[in-house]
Amino acid sequence: MALRQHRLPRFWLGLTLGLVLSGVAATYLWERQLPTRLQEAVQRGDLDACLRYSDQLAALRWLGGETPLEQARCRRLKARQLWQQQRWSQALALQLQLINSEAASTGDRLQLQRWEDELEQMALRRFYQGDLNGALALLEPLGENHKQGGNSIGDNMREVWSSNRYQLERARKLSSQQRWWEAVDALNRIDHPWWKLQSRELRRSVETGIQSLETQEREHDSHGSLPHTVPAQTLDALVQQRISQGQDEWSAFQGACRALGGKVIEAGPETACRR
Repeated sequence: MALRQHRLPRFWLGLTLGLVLSGVAATYLWERQLPTRLQEAVQRGDLDACLRYSDQLAALRWLGGETPLEQARCRRLKARQLWQQQRWSQALALQLQLINSEAASTGDRLQLQRWEDELEQMALRRFYQGDLNGALALLEPLGENHKQGGNSIGDNMREVWSSNRYQLERARKLSSQQRWWEAVDALNRIDHPWWKLQSRELRRSVETGIQSLETQEREHDSHGSLPHTVPAQTLDALVQQRISQGQDEWSAFQGACRALGGKVIEAGPETACRR
């Protein structure tokens, strides 16, 4: 019985060593096969298998040498395929892995920069076409959707979008109150192409309201100027002069009124300049 107990540890030790050696041998044999499998995957155009085999080959290098060129080649081809499939985030992530490897070339780094620039331009085009959410989605892989400091491209887009929407809503409200000059001032603050298009009909309505107001003033003048009312023709000329000097229409109207000794007041539903 004592002899059997003495032999048991040796048996288990031998069995463990045998299993370890078998595992090492199997791993070594698998590594010997990987280059062939890798080349076959490249020839078939199977980029997923190419990546898988090249990653395994890099992990099994016994001496931990340089990243194999096969791995860089597979990443390069797969990243291009993903980009063509419009899988932007995955393409950029794989290209970033490539340029962080020792096998990366200057061309790989330039390719990543070109893709990032292209994605940013696509986002800007969508933004100006009125697709804010689509633009933000394109900025996500670049890390420009949102930043804590609020200084990302996406944050700037949201700010511009909100400002233009607010000015259009303000112009609609002022127009409904027939406060034409103030409505024009709000419309002139809209600087986004898509929001300008949305405000086009309202602008025509406001311009019609201003023309109607000027017509009423001229009719009053044909019967003699109303007491304490600035002559419309003189006021209009001065307003146009100030606009040509770079002032917005509302500021020009207020300044012209003051220059003629008047003040801006609400005359019923309309804004007027009276002395």
